Amino acid sequence: MKKGIHPENYRLVAFTDMSNNDTFITRSTVATKDTIVIDGVEYPQVKLEISSSSHPFYTGKMKLVDTAGRVDKFRSRYQKHLDKVKAKK
Repeated sequence: MKKGIHPENYRLVAFTDMSNNDTFITRSTVATKDTIVIDGVEYPQVKLEISSSSHPFYTGKMKLVDTAGRVDKFRSRYQKHLDKVKAKK
C-alpha cells in the first residue's frame, strides 16, 4: 500500500434508507452534518433514498419510492387512458 494517497478521515458512518428506515454502519469519508445515536453511540448519518434493502432488484418486490408525488401526478393525468385500457380487458 502506498503511503500518503489514502484519506486519513475514515470513520464509522451510519447510512439510513429513508424508504424503510433500515440503517447500516460502515467506514466512510463522506461529509455530513446529520448525526444519529445507535446503541448509545453517536454516528454521522447519511440519508439515502434507496439502498439494497429496498431496491426491487435485490428484494424481488416492486415498490414505488416517490418522494415528489410524481406517480400520483402521472396517474391523475392519464387516468382516463388507464380506465379505457382496463375496460377493454
